[in-house]
Amino acid sequence: MQPIVCVVGASNSGKTTYLEKLIPEMVRRGYRVGTVKHDVHGFEMDREGKDSWRHRQAGASVIAVSSPSRIGMIREMSGEMELEELAGRYFWDTDIILTEGYKKLHYPKVEVFRAAVESKPICGKEDNLLATVSDDPVPTDMPVFKFAEVARLADLIEDRFLKPRKRPRVLVLLDGRQLPMKDFVKDFLAEGIRGMLSTLRGWKGQKSIDVQIRLGDE
Repeated sequence: MQPIVCVVGASNSGKTTYLEKLIPEMVRRGYRVGTVKHDVHGFEMDREGKDSWRHRQAGASVIAVSSPSRIGMIREMSGEMELEELAGRYFWDTDIILTEGYKKLHYPKVEVFRAAVESKPICGKEDNLLATVSDDPVPTDMPVFKFAEVARLADLIEDRFLKPRKRPRVLVLLDGRQLPMKDFVKDFLAEGIRGMLSTLRGWKGQKSIDVQIRLGDE
């Protein structure tokens, strides 16, 4: 699975603003970035009266808005989806996922800290802290970057998680979780599927193939 780095911090510490600087820095380096905003209180994306809102009020459990350039989807859930499953199901074609929040999970974290907002940082080394972003003195032996030093934090993330990693040729998800496979199994699977599909009328030498299989009656 692609690396996940959580940007955490107290409310109003500047997490969103910092992500608005970090995301384009990673994109500029050639990486495909996915983001997740964690909202523990729930949220509403629809505005009352809009067509998609009316669809949901009528009882639709999955609503999508599609255009030539993008697609948006709202899916009703009975419980919160685990971040790993969310990443596997919807972010499989990204190189890295940056989240805003999820401070209780054990993924690598970057804490945005402002002494004017919080008296002390909320994360320590035991929280899988990768670095802290702050212009204030921070009592830690972990790396600390000023708010303007976005490129230096990007260097750390790139060196730690992205440079040693190559994009998988084949990715198989079982209920949203990646199935580990040896390279020869991936090659066998890729060539077998390509060989079968190449005999069909719709085959035009595509560069990627997405297959989803539902087992059982559910």
